[in-house]
Amino acid sequence: MTVTTTRRAAIAALGLGAALTVFAPFASAQSVADIKKKGEITIGMLVDFPPYGTTDAKNQPDGYDADVAKLLAKDWGVKANIVPVTGPNRIPFLLTNKVDVLVASLAITPERSKQVQFSQPYAAATIVLYGASKTPIKAAADLKGLRVGVARASTQDVAVTKAAPEGTEIRRFDDDASAMQALISGQVDAIGCSVTVAAQIAKRVPANTYENKFTLVQQSMGIAMRPGQEELHKAVNDFVQKNTANGELNKLYQKWLQVDLPKMN
Repeated sequence: MTVTTTRRAAIAALGLGAALTVFAPFASAQSVADIKKKGEITIGMLVDFPPYGTTDAKNQPDGYDADVAKLLAKDWGVKANIVPVTGPNRIPFLLTNKVDVLVASLAITPERSKQVQFSQPYAAATIVLYGASKTPIKAAADLKGLRVGVARASTQDVAVTKAAPEGTEIRRFDDDASAMQALISGQVDAIGCSVTVAAQIAKRVPANTYENKFTLVQQSMGIAMRPGQEELHKAVNDFVQKNTANGELNKLYQKWLQVDLPKMN
């Protein structure tokens, strides 16, 4: 049986979703030289995860991730072509070559590391269970019988699914903005979200309406690339190391989150 026949058999056996993962290592390697020759780097980014990813008054990508993406392009002397992605489609966009890299608040997890190659952490976020102050929730066990919203395919989706006891109704939405609206409108009793999303909600409602109930997970986020791109991986890591050491990433983090960039491994 030829290699081609074997790969076709793999697709038939595993299905398209698995095939993307199977084929990831076979994607043509892309170097910084290739990107410089093209004159631009296409970067996938969330625009519904403020302050990491949002849009400005002209509806252009903005936020911490946008500034990091622009800094990366500037360091390499190319134009930043930022493409909005969603939580569910960001990895497929990368694996199908619609973007060169992701600067998309993608948490580094063992499961995702089977699909993509991560840089060293460039950001971090704390994910909490956030709900009405009047609702007594002190631990995951208290979620039984409650409705909990999450952004589909997100770190908070994984964390809530793992922590919630049987009898919890988990409602999945397309993005954090939809989960946020579901909480405010009373469709759910609580949501899993980052502390920055929780802060955004707190600004929209009367004081003490909602509160952080407990921490689900502390996550580090990396720039994601397709597997097998070792030269590109090294160059992105060099970018992260350099701009961590010189304080540029900390300046951007302070600009958007008003705190210092956390120490990350």
